[in-house]
Amino acid sequence: MAAAGLGVKAAPFTYAAHALAAVAAVLVLVWCVHFRGGLALEAQNKNLIFNVHPVLMLIGYIILGSEAILIYKVFPKLNHDTAKLTHLILHAIATVLGAFGIYCAFKFHNDSRIANLYSLHSWLGIGTISLYGIQWVFGFVTFFFPGAAPGVRRSALPLHALFGLFVYVLALATAELGFLEKLTFLESGGLDKYGSEAFLVNFTALVVVLFGASVVVAAVTPAHVEAPQGYAAIPVS
Repeated sequence: MAAAGLGVKAAPFTYAAHALAAVAAVLVLVWCVHFRGGLALEAQNKNLIFNVHPVLMLIGYIILGSEAILIYKVFPKLNHDTAKLTHLILHAIATVLGAFGIYCAFKFHNDSRIANLYSLHSWLGIGTISLYGIQWVFGFVTFFFPGAAPGVRRSALPLHALFGLFVYVLALATAELGFLEKLTFLESGGLDKYGSEAFLVNFTALVVVLFGASVVVAAVTPAHVEAPQGYAAIPVS
């Protein structure tokens, strides 16, 4: 891998990812609780129901899913079976929380008599959570139980990792569209385009981009740097 040849390892990117994840989680909570009024599953103010959606989709779905991706790089010496089980469980929890976050968006729309599935954000959201579930089922059946033959697992692993990163990037893109869509609706309803809430939403979306980039780079970078290959000292004449 080129990253290994350049002497780059995953650790610094995992540190950056965790720091950015913490910032993103705090920012989305500040937005939904402080600016948007709080969280609720049942309320007269239906906006409180919607607020559960971005919180769960970012913290429960994207951040927890990122932890599942990074488990092999954060704990490179962890027993392989333990790491695999942790990876599986974290992705399962992320899938459930993501599905519930989508349910909250549907509930808000239905209770508020707003149409469903009319935007690119919603289309990508349904597609992404579906692909996420398919990826989890494939990984469970192939690598966990009942488990495919060793040769099949070796062949499937690179495709599983590549498709997983594709779905992860798709989830990040969907989240960015969600921030943009919600902020556009708020601004069309009178929110100050240069006010503190608009700045917070835009900044949160930017942090999520940097966070996602850190996760992807960490995922494709080796946990340990091997001895450089392909480079030799320039001979002194």
